[in-house]
Amino acid sequence: MPPLPPLLGARRAPTDPSGDSAPDDSGALPSAAGGAFDDALDDAELRAARAALAQGRRQAARSLLLHTGDDWDRRGHRITVLAGEPYAAAWARDWLLAEPGSADATTLHALALVQRALRGKEDADRAREACRTAAARTPADPTPWLGLLLLARTLDPEPEVLRTFAELRERHPEHHHGHHLLVARLAERPRTGRSESHEVYDLAERAAAEAPADSPLAVLPVVAYAERYRVLAATGLAPADPTASGHWSGPRARRILRAAFDWWLEWEPDEHPRHYADLNHLAFAMSCAGRPAEAAALFRRIGRHATKAPWSYPHRDAWQAFHTARSRALGGGARGKSLRNSDRWPDLLASPGPEVLE
Repeated sequence: MPPLPPLLGARRAPTDPSGDSAPDDSGALPSAAGGAFDDALDDAELRAARAALAQGRRQAARSLLLHTGDDWDRRGHRITVLAGEPYAAAWARDWLLAEPGSADATTLHALALVQRALRGKEDADRAREACRTAAARTPADPTPWLGLLLLARTLDPEPEVLRTFAELRERHPEHHHGHHLLVARLAERPRTGRSESHEVYDLAERAAAEAPADSPLAVLPVVAYAERYRVLAATGLAPADPTASGHWSGPRARRILRAAFDWWLEWEPDEHPRHYADLNHLAFAMSCAGRPAEAAALFRRIGRHATKAPWSYPHRDAWQAFHTARSRALGGGARGKSLRNSDRWPDLLASPGPEVLE
């Protein structure tokens, strides 16, 4: 794959200090509307292993990570979710005592310390050192670098973010979570030029163009628009109501939405461990752009698997925002004008499927 644009290493740009922080798009956080987000998404094996860990049994997690192998996006997703459990660090320490040479235990322990550091309950330098230890133990694995990028995205200056991302990308050029984290951070660069001119859009479109045709990075430009809206709204440069912001109404935004939705109609990579993150970003964008037919199709595919981001942007109750947008789209969106005619539309809009949220 050709290198990313020179802008990634060309200069140090200040991070907007007023921008809201969004280090991750996961988290099982209840809302005032009574809903909850499950960062395991549709991974039943991951949910079972997490439940076993909560009961102090690590064999299910051990087996899960062993059989995940070098499916790097799935490995990163599963370890990040397991590491978010309150006692994951203690469990991983016990596992390491039992199996001192276990790369899985070492990486889980490192990511658990990262999650604790991001919650202010662990020293960040200790978490970084644990990630470096894990990286040295398994040099080909991008997951320890994902842990370092989670820390850098929130705590470090931009050059360190870019350096860490380069290490991660060298090991897995299409790393899904890593690209989302980078876009979230670069969206905080101050804008120069026209409203639809920003380096994060250029980066996201370049990464999407360089990825294989079936790569979910095709949706990354849509993610970039959501992250940029988060920053603009948090700093008072855009309305707090995304549907009234006009952020998705410009020609570049319309082109990006059309391309991403057309890609989804053709490929729909439902085997990807984080594809629901992309579906939620697409549904959010279509809802904000006034495209209820497309949003309705996406909400039917999402079912119960809502993600906190981007529905929380800029400071909203994410569950309520998701439920309101979904109800509006499914209540009347199926008759709306679509971005393209497709033989799949009757199937997409005909029935809600087994997991539609009531």
